[in-house]
Amino acid sequence: MSRPGHVTAGRYAPPAAARELVAVSADGSRLHVEVHGAEGAPAVVLSHGWTCSTAFWAAQIRDLARDHRVVAYDQRGHGRSPAAAAYSTTALADDLAAVLAAALAPGERAVIAGHSMGGMTVMAAAGRPEFAEHAAAALLCSTGSSRLVAEATVLPLRAGRARTRTTRAVLGSRAPLGPVTPVARAVLKYATMGPGSAPDRVEACARIVHACPPRVRHAWSEVLAGLDLDAELARLTVPTAVIAGRDDRLTPVAHARRLAVALPHCVGLTELTGMGHMTPVEAPEAVTGAVRELTGRYLGTPSAPSAAAPSAPAASAASAAEKEKTA
Repeated sequence: MSRPGHVTAGRYAPPAAARELVAVSADGSRLHVEVHGAEGAPAVVLSHGWTCSTAFWAAQIRDLARDHRVVAYDQRGHGRSPAAAAYSTTALADDLAAVLAAALAPGERAVIAGHSMGGMTVMAAAGRPEFAEHAAAALLCSTGSSRLVAEATVLPLRAGRARTRTTRAVLGSRAPLGPVTPVARAVLKYATMGPGSAPDRVEACARIVHACPPRVRHAWSEVLAGLDLDAELARLTVPTAVIAGRDDRLTPVAHARRLAVALPHCVGLTELTGMGHMTPVEAPEAVTGAVRELTGRYLGTPSAPSAAAPSAPAASAASAAEKEKTA
């Protein structure tokens, strides 16, 4: 299967992997895995969200691969991982367990970062022996553990059954998204990104999201609509940081605050002013910095700043971010 086109130049183009491999999940599903950076370097594992792909982590991979070994994989049905017969939180956990076993040496520890559905993957896998063997710390970006549809504010309606029902219908639509047009970019920006998001970042997200097959998008939307991983949080005992955008309409910041309270070992809640749901693309320096902080603290590697200076909006957002545990 050829690599999706997405953005083909610039910082948000998918970087070429040092090597590729296939992880086989418990039900036989095959997962495309990319490894970036030098063998033997401290390990980071990246799990993307709904309708995305490894390309979503382009900025983090380019930065971290300078001095880390970065493992990124396509969730089943996304990117270069074929569609599967089953979609569930159990499948999310099975898939991450398979990736950890395939990409890491026995006993090798890594920082595991998940965005949106990728964060839910981390929660779902927390009780697995493979997770216990390999996870040194975790980062949850723009995610939640339950009540996703009921609390989403994508539609400007009063909270209640009507909004929940309509939101579920919109997010679960089987219709193809079609080409990336100015209207499509505007809709995606409103629904998933902060109002000040730069055009190149909106373009990158739109191309990634529009590449997700409608059948896969719908199947995972059904899983997310019924998501309840609250009980799994007690098993996520490794040091875990949480990061969220204050303008997130898909998983409003209240989700992040609840996670910070419920996690057994939360090591910080970062709220990014002006950012929406797509934090790794919208605020790449802040997300990469959070990963580096965790690897520096729990894998003993330098938490050096990114080689590229943060843009003014990103620097402002990062400086305005608040780290707090909130009841």
